[in-house]
Amino acid sequence: MVKTVSIMADWKGGMRIDAEARGHQVMIDQPASGGGKDEGANPMEFQLFALAGCLGTIAAIIANQERIALRGFTVSLEGDYDPAYLLGKTTEGRAGFTEIRAVVDIDADMTAEEKQAFFDKVDSRCPISDNLAEDTKIVFEVKN
Repeated sequence: MVKTVSIMADWKGGMRIDAEARGHQVMIDQPASGGGKDEGANPMEFQLFALAGCLGTIAAIIANQERIALRGFTVSLEGDYDPAYLLGKTTEGRAGFTEIRAVVDIDADMTAEEKQAFFDKVDSRCPISDNLAEDTKIVFEVKN
């Protein structure tokens, strides 16, 4: 069964975007150095938030399913991108992350090999990892 996730985002002037999903609000903005008021994380940071949140959620699901006493699961992420492309200063390269690096700390009574196998299972079931690693069709409709 396919489920649909929906959000609504509205530009509020400057670099601020207010977004809503299921009654939950987030404010997206740019740092002052990028023309914003630094009232929220920027879209690139939200993408990393989504990846970390997804990995943690899937880790909790798998730990529960496999009765693993998971005491902690911490993800530290950083990604590299070329701001010149998204600012229109070059057409070489791409706008998105060229690399995302993750450091995962799993606090559980597992060997290093078991932790790696557990994380591999987490990563394979994470929808955000999947969306980043695989081609995902995006269909845009511009209203008249």
